Amino acid sequence: MGDDIYEKINELYEKRREVELGGGDEKIAKQHDKGKLTARERIDFLVDDGSFVELFPFIEHRCNDFGLNNKKGPGDGVVTGFGKVNGKPIYLFSQDFTVFGGAVGEMHAKKIAAVMDLAAKNGTPFIGLNDSGGARIQEGVVSLDGYGLIFHRNSIYSGVIPQLSVILGPCAGGAVYSPAITDFVFMVEKTSQMFITGPKVIETVTGEKISAEDLGGASVHNTTSGNAHFSATSEEEVFLQVRRLLSYLPQNNEEMPPIAQYEESNEYRADLTELIPFNSIRPYDVRVVIEQVVDEDSFLEVHKDFAKNIVVGLARIKGEVVGLVCNQPKYLAGGLDIDSSDKAARFIRFCDSFRIPLITFEDVTGFFPGVKQEHGGIIRHGAKILYAYSEATVPKLTVILRKAYGGAYVALNSKSIGADLVYAWPNAEIAVMGPQGAANIIFSREIENSDHPEQTRAAKISEYREKFANPYIAASQGMVDDVIDPRETRIKLIQALDMLRTKKEVRPVKKHGNIPL
Repeated sequence: MGDDIYEKINELYEKRREVELGGGDEKIAKQHDKGKLTARERIDFLVDDGSFVELFPFIEHRCNDFGLNNKKGPGDGVVTGFGKVNGKPIYLFSQDFTVFGGAVGEMHAKKIAAVMDLAAKNGTPFIGLNDSGGARIQEGVVSLDGYGLIFHRNSIYSGVIPQLSVILGPCAGGAVYSPAITDFVFMVEKTSQMFITGPKVIETVTGEKISAEDLGGASVHNTTSGNAHFSATSEEEVFLQVRRLLSYLPQNNEEMPPIAQYEESNEYRADLTELIPFNSIRPYDVRVVIEQVVDEDSFLEVHKDFAKNIVVGLARIKGEVVGLVCNQPKYLAGGLDIDSSDKAARFIRFCDSFRIPLITFEDVTGFFPGVKQEHGGIIRHGAKILYAYSEATVPKLTVILRKAYGGAYVALNSKSIGADLVYAWPNAEIAVMGPQGAANIIFSREIENSDHPEQTRAAKISEYREKFANPYIAASQGMVDDVIDPRETRIKLIQALDMLRTKKEVRPVKKHGNIPL
């Protein structure tokens, strides 16, 4: 009896070794030759040492067509389970490219869906490590059905638990829609790609020739398409990025974000009045303001290389997590266009989903003009910002640094769409449009009939700026809560966040709104 049980235990360990070997030594070597880690090596890099517990290791495919009846697929090409990151639980899947090229089949998808359900039930972040050739063609429509199981859960659990996608190889066809639904997408330069149709299909259908990297590499998706939020030069670096991002996030939508230890210090930082140009048409980097206002080295920028005219990201103020949405005067004078509207709106909605207060640093000339923008749907895209801010119920603070013109002023968390507090620096210009444009319209006749039109124009621009383009008109109407010394920006935000800590705001009961997508 005793010997029998040990035989069974030995058999268990032998089977487990087979599963852990994946596609075998030869395919593992090929994976390493491409500069890629294996599915299990990736998990080891991501989670805290010794914390990973595997689930469903012995699942295999059920397909007997096209020669698959003679092929074993350990774990059906995906490793699933749970572990800890920064001491907190997470659930994950890691696709194994050494088994069927990581292709998604029926049982592969069921494994992923099962751990997604466990993550949701336990209120735990979910991370997908993607390295897959797409749907398993040999299994036919059941592989597509498997994708549906995953997409459905991505959607239903959106805003309930944080969902992160890490692209570590090819992610093709329907596979790309799961990352697109998740909150943040990470990519590795040179080795990861995302595309609906690959280069060969595109060449066949349209005649266009392009490499996989140029079509859907990390650089493309982090700069041009905006489909990815973070980029790294190696897999090890990308896992450090994931761990850092998780340190800012709550486990689920019912928890508050984690508070970091903070040492009290002098809340006056470098003099912002000397760092930021007083002249409203001179550019500067808004990150300078961010660095002087948030806790030291705490700013984690999101979508850094996409739509650079707006800067968004997570940071801490006195140890507490905040989300920042900031115009960037270095690019397009900080104006809002289609891409920056999408970028800001999605980030605002993420922060609101997970109880992260929003701070807006505003220096905006307006929505970017032009036929291309109008025909591209700037009205619809710009409306997303209005919708996102109006919908959000977390504490919402705005600091108007210099310019706040027109509809962009309204859209960027103005009092009228629900800001809790709006501060303005004393040099702020708040108006329907810039002084130059306004003067040209209001005083057009006087300028035209003047003997010295340019002098008259300059005088009228100055008159308009003095009369209307200052923060005190808005403050007198209650649209600005206070005009503040720029050097006190951090202190004022600390006070405001403390005051709004117990904020509760209820929206009308409804199934859901209809955001202008």
